[in-house]
Amino acid sequence: MKRLGVFLAGLLCASMASATTWHVNSQTGDDASSGLAPDQAWRTLGALLRAGLQPGDTVLLAAGSVWREPLLLVHSGAAGAPITVTRGGDGPRPRIEAGDVAENAVEIRNADNVILSGLEITNTGKGNAARRGVFVSAVDFGVANNIVLRDLYIHDVNGTNARKDNGGIVFSALGPTVPTRFEGVTIERNLLWKVDRSGIAGISDQVSVARWFPSRFVVIRDNVLEDIGGDGIVPRGTDGTLIEHNIVRRAAARVDEHTVAIWQWSTDNTLIQLNEAAFTQGLLDGQGFDSDFNSRRTTIQYNFSHDNAGGFLLVCTPVVRDPAENLGNTGTLARYNVSYHDHERIFQIAGASDAVIEKNVIHAAPDEDVQMVVATWWNGWSTGITLRDNWLGTSGTARYGYETGRSGGRYIASPGFPPPLTLSFAGNVYAGNHVDRPADETGSQRAEKVAPPEAWDVPVLDPARPDDLPAFLERHRAWMLAMLARELGTRPVLEQPKLMMPEEFRRR
Repeated sequence: MKRLGVFLAGLLCASMASATTWHVNSQTGDDASSGLAPDQAWRTLGALLRAGLQPGDTVLLAAGSVWREPLLLVHSGAAGAPITVTRGGDGPRPRIEAGDVAENAVEIRNADNVILSGLEITNTGKGNAARRGVFVSAVDFGVANNIVLRDLYIHDVNGTNARKDNGGIVFSALGPTVPTRFEGVTIERNLLWKVDRSGIAGISDQVSVARWFPSRFVVIRDNVLEDIGGDGIVPRGTDGTLIEHNIVRRAAARVDEHTVAIWQWSTDNTLIQLNEAAFTQGLLDGQGFDSDFNSRRTTIQYNFSHDNAGGFLLVCTPVVRDPAENLGNTGTLARYNVSYHDHERIFQIAGASDAVIEKNVIHAAPDEDVQMVVATWWNGWSTGITLRDNWLGTSGTARYGYETGRSGGRYIASPGFPPPLTLSFAGNVYAGNHVDRPADETGSQRAEKVAPPEAWDVPVLDPARPDDLPAFLERHRAWMLAMLARELGTRPVLEQPKLMMPEEFRRR
């Protein structure tokens, strides 16, 4: 075995030693050249398809270049020897404009061990059609490893809002014949602005109980999403996804459907922490955060939700379900979050079970009548929901109850949580005016505390200035940590996601 390891290491070193750097320049290049030096650059992105890229190769797209064609990558790198596509030289980001040319401005198709960085990407076309900035597509591929999308500026992608599988960044694992998933997707430090419908979305057809083959080691971190037509960040069919320190502002900008800034669908062990979700529009959901359908052990912690039309948090799944399709939504833990000036309904619970909502700090929108906790019907009622040790603050009016009707995106609620609903309250602080307050033997009544407005001046980024992103992310993270420490009375302790153990994976 030792000799085999040495042999394989030798092969990898040989591969790296023979790695090639390719050059593409839309202004000075010539596809008849070799592509092996800046003065021998190719002109078109299509020339890369003829290059037969190998593990360890690097493609340098010349700074200042603009292409009106898509970038298609179909060759795989190897572990430790990825294929890298990035900016070459100083100057403006190389720009790919795919409007009315291609459905996907950049596509990684049935390839893995690929790193993409440093590009500007747009896809604005005529009419209502599916369009994407970056599409990572694996179909009947088996396991696709190690895709990295980093430092990309993706904007003006006018995809159709009738489909969730298009927008800024979409990673899709489909296995009609061969079960297919990703092992290692890193999406970090990207700026997405004015994209439809989804900001960052995972797609899978292996998300049911009977057909469960989740992607693993998915990391969505340090991204800024501004003015998103529908949902901001939504992984689907994953185990152990980390969604950390993303800023999603003005989601649901052009969709009058059920939409949330940051959520997950049919996942296990998702960890959502240190994110900001703000100004989500609409009342069909319209929350900052959501733990959704067929998911287990979702943790939502140390996040900042503010100014969302539909409120802070939704925890939901249908109660009546096909057991081969949906296990329900169990084990959600929402803790140490801060909600500031969210509207309409702060906590909405619909069909989920065995969820704990604890140690959150709520400052509902001032002078408004909000539903602090509302239980709504989704083919049944929620059971085993615990709300404890939360600061539930309002300078207006807060109400509690269960759905007895609907008016558009608003719920008509009656007081109380009658059986079969089982919601328990313990040790919460009810600050301000609370109507129909639930039974809480260890709860207490206080006056709402009001921090000065400047305490809530969260850093902002001009999305037209992508080069300001690194400094902004540093400022924003520091502000978040300081604000959370002030409001929670303790410094945040971030975690890493947990994956299912192999024997539990087989039982899913």
